[in-house]
Amino acid sequence: MGFKTNSDDDEAVSDINVTPLVDVMLVLVIILLVTAPLLTQSVNVALPKTAATTADVEKQPFQLGIDAQGAVTLNKNPVADLAGLETTLKTELAKNPEMAVHVYADQAVNYGKVAEVMATVQHSGISKLAFVSVEK
Repeated sequence: MGFKTNSDDDEAVSDINVTPLVDVMLVLVIILLVTAPLLTQSVNVALPKTAATTADVEKQPFQLGIDAQGAVTLNKNPVADLAGLETTLKTELAKNPEMAVHVYADQAVNYGKVAEVMATVQHSGISKLAFVSVEK
């Protein structure tokens, strides 16, 4: 505690009183324990039903696949060489300047092959490139 019995000494007391700090922390812990179970409950809501819509086929991103052997496919069609892929992507980019490419690469593919395909996509002028992965 911070009490002195000597009244002759006018020194300041340098001890820190931690009792109020402990009291405040205990109150905060109790509040946390009381409110935490309330945060995990969900509310059942009846969502409105709407008519199903179809996606715009023209704006679908191109699917560029690379299998474990390094074979490249564009929208599930095999690609003979990367130069042919680049010309195909350039012609499609001329039709749709907002075209995007999604890359589906097998985890066993050599990184060099993925880098070559990425460079081909970049040389064709496409700036929207995304990698697709699956959740574990």
